[in-house]
Amino acid sequence: MRTRTTALTLLMATALLTSAACAKHDNDNTPASAAKPRTITTVPGCTAHGWTDPADLSPDRTPARCDKNAPAPKPLAKKRKLTVATGTLAAEYVAPLELAVQKGEFAKEGLDVQLKVLPTPDALPLLAKGDIDAQWAAPEAAVMNGIIGGFDIKWVAGNFSPAPASKSGLWVRLKDGESASSVSLKGSRMGTMIGKGSVISYPMEKALAAHHSSLTDIGFQQLGSADVLTALQNGGVDSAWLLDPIWRKVDGDAKYAFLGGQPQGEPLGGVLFGPSLLNKDPDAGVAFLRAYIRTVNTYFAGDYKSDPAFTASLATLLKTDESILKSTPSLRMDWEIRKGTTDRLQKSYRDAGVSKGDALPEDRTVDRSLYAEAVGHKP
Repeated sequence: MRTRTTALTLLMATALLTSAACAKHDNDNTPASAAKPRTITTVPGCTAHGWTDPADLSPDRTPARCDKNAPAPKPLAKKRKLTVATGTLAAEYVAPLELAVQKGEFAKEGLDVQLKVLPTPDALPLLAKGDIDAQWAAPEAAVMNGIIGGFDIKWVAGNFSPAPASKSGLWVRLKDGESASSVSLKGSRMGTMIGKGSVISYPMEKALAAHHSSLTDIGFQQLGSADVLTALQNGGVDSAWLLDPIWRKVDGDAKYAFLGGQPQGEPLGGVLFGPSLLNKDPDAGVAFLRAYIRTVNTYFAGDYKSDPAFTASLATLLKTDESILKSTPSLRMDWEIRKGTTDRLQKSYRDAGVSKGDALPEDRTVDRSLYAEAVGHKP
């Protein structure tokens, strides 16, 4: 299974590189670096806390916030229809995107946003060619390999980091006499829905290193979402990456230990833009991010699950059971991107053998300028 997973990842990378060459040929857009400098003005409601230093990696960092209903809409002169791909519409981290559509926040900017469910490998070539405008995803190995091959794609805004109380992440089944501090996973089998090319490989590598093992020391068994926990419980695998709210099933059970999850204060996904919004129509790109940021500030600024009425409406929006939604703490919604995240991600991809060659510098993978403009932050 491990060999087959790696082969599939490399095959997908090859296909993306081929598509990248076509996308680069088909799109004759002005590079972002050559674009005319944009005017940034002060944004009321965002001046005090609308920006934080990207170099601040403190786990307890307070995420950037503007006032409720800020930044205010600035409708485009001409209405624009945008297609945004997302891997799912049921996950909690997608809620700000869906609520912005439902509440008309995008419409206030003159945007008609259509959400389209597409897995990342299918969406990336479409994004690079301009057939879709944005992607709600993460800078996974496939994205990095695509950029190396010529895709004009950048990560332009974050999504969330976990709450301090969250235990979504790496769980291990303890053997007799083992403790969370003494367990070693070298030579073990891990159950996961996510392959090595996912952003989760970065926090997974950190958790493994703290327990005397690495990504190359363990075997991966990819399982369906309903099978990961079962395999951990019945001995089919030794450890598993358990997502919200599945980890609640083993929390407090002495037979299992939580070894680590996504770093607090550091989003690992969010919004990817292609040439359509990076170069051809950056006004629409800023408008999109302005609506997204306003939605976070208005509805997800703090512990949004403390409001029973909002939690109920959120469960309806996500088509999930309200009790399940309430069983895990609120996410820390966060539109900012931390310095060096894509460097750390690329290291984990190379260590896992799913990415080759030199790492891309951050200015090839990240563009903070559009959300900086949306909140009125001047460099």
